[in-house]
Amino acid sequence: MVGLGYDVHRLAEGETLVLGGVVFESRLGTVAHSDGDVLVHAIMDALLGALALGDIGLHFPDTDPEWKDADSISMLKRVHQLIRNEGAHVLNIDSTVVLETPRLRPHVDAMRKRIAEALGLDVRRLSIKATTSERLGFVGREEGIAAYAIAQVEF
Repeated sequence: MVGLGYDVHRLAEGETLVLGGVVFESRLGTVAHSDGDVLVHAIMDALLGALALGDIGLHFPDTDPEWKDADSISMLKRVHQLIRNEGAHVLNIDSTVVLETPRLRPHVDAMRKRIAEALGLDVRRLSIKATTSERLGFVGREEGIAAYAIAQVEF
């Protein structure tokens, strides 16, 4: 089974930027109900989609105060438990974050480690790539950030 995930959040000054469970030093951060970790959110949607379990809006609605400022790694652990309850396990995940600044490359290993630990996954089965949008569109204008993920899950 394969699932595809996508997430986007607006960026603003004075907000915190969290990606892959790692807090970044950045003049811009995500505006979100939870911690706004677009990478983890895209991964959660990919995992849920692989088993047709809905999406993160279904499981963690932004209208529910329980998820206000929630840690996305904790949410990911809950998604992982849902997958295990179905009798399935994660084979691999490939993901891409689209952001102009800051540079993510120096932090990719730390992000991979946090996410892999949350999923009980060998870090070699988790890919995180980063790219810019070449100053085009809302990402290029630094108005937002996007992430894509694909996950393979099997019974």
